[in-house]
Amino acid sequence: MMYRVPLVFTPQPEGGYTVSSPVLPELITEGDSLAQAQANVRDAFEAVVELYADLGRPLPASIMLPAQGEVVWTETLVSGT
Repeated sequence: MMYRVPLVFTPQPEGGYTVSSPVLPELITEGDSLAQAQANVRDAFEAVVELYADLGRPLPASIMLPAQGEVVWTETLVSGT
């Protein structure tokens, strides 16, 4: 299943980025670069999904994608040349 999760990439003074989500406060990860931080989000999200399942909590409805065939709007990080 796919989800649309808002993410905040916060630069750290020592370098790298910490990633959090305003709708999933348990989602925290980091990386030495934006690309690495973004790549680490999948594992962090999977851990949050498992935590919610263990606690019997549903994921927020706001991160669910619309029914198949409907328009999906999202943003992503893309590196350019």
